[in-house]
Amino acid sequence: MRRSILAIALSLIATPTLAAQCGNDASGFDRWKQQFAQEAAAAGIQQPGLNALANARYATRTIAADRNQTGVKYALNDFIRIRLGSLNGFAAQANRRLNQNRAFFDALEQRYGVPAGVLLAIHGMETGFGNNMGSENVVSSIVTMAYDCRRSDFFTPHALAALQMVDRGMLSPGQAGAAHGELGHTQFLPGNALRYGQDGNGDGRVDFYNMADAMASTANFLRQKGWQPGQPFQQGTANFRVLNEWNAATVYQQAIALSAERIG
Repeated sequence: MRRSILAIALSLIATPTLAAQCGNDASGFDRWKQQFAQEAAAAGIQQPGLNALANARYATRTIAADRNQTGVKYALNDFIRIRLGSLNGFAAQANRRLNQNRAFFDALEQRYGVPAGVLLAIHGMETGFGNNMGSENVVSSIVTMAYDCRRSDFFTPHALAALQMVDRGMLSPGQAGAAHGELGHTQFLPGNALRYGQDGNGDGRVDFYNMADAMASTANFLRQKGWQPGQPFQQGTANFRVLNEWNAATVYQQAIALSAERIG
């Protein structure tokens, strides 16, 4: 059994060593999908997920985005200006949303210990408060990244998770997301979506394109990663270090903390 490099949901079993052959361009993608379908079936993926895999297309824009990543190299003030406009303006947008749903965010903080300011800062930075959740097909993007030799080991468990989400009705095969298969209001990768997903609106299902579910899942993620309720979260604190689990760029963590301080 091949050991997954990240913990997915317990119900997703490890992948047998069938070793679908990765590639560096579109030429081997269809052959790889046939091989990977055997891995997926052996891992418990059912017909809806296998159908989604069969219909996945090589995501050229995803590959272009992945191979042209340069990392976050802005100074903090430049990052805030480019990404948020200004801390006060961004916080004002977040506060309007908080005032519309204060009881909901209070309930999340009571349950998970994560304040509304942090959750809304992440929501705003990831998708502009849900206004831009991406335009790439999630299944095609994540499957393409699993096929591509550059980071196949990392993305293969996420591809299996995406197919399991299709099986469970958590993800439509046609659903759009970000370039690397991130999905929903706060841009979870599928493996994390399976592991940390929460039903925030009480309808009996987890839908990352529903704001309540996405916020509850984000709060759960942070709490499970070590968030300490009632403790500060500015740079140098234990909670600030938890933000590294969300995004490894220090400037991103700083922007979350600084903007969250102004929200609420």
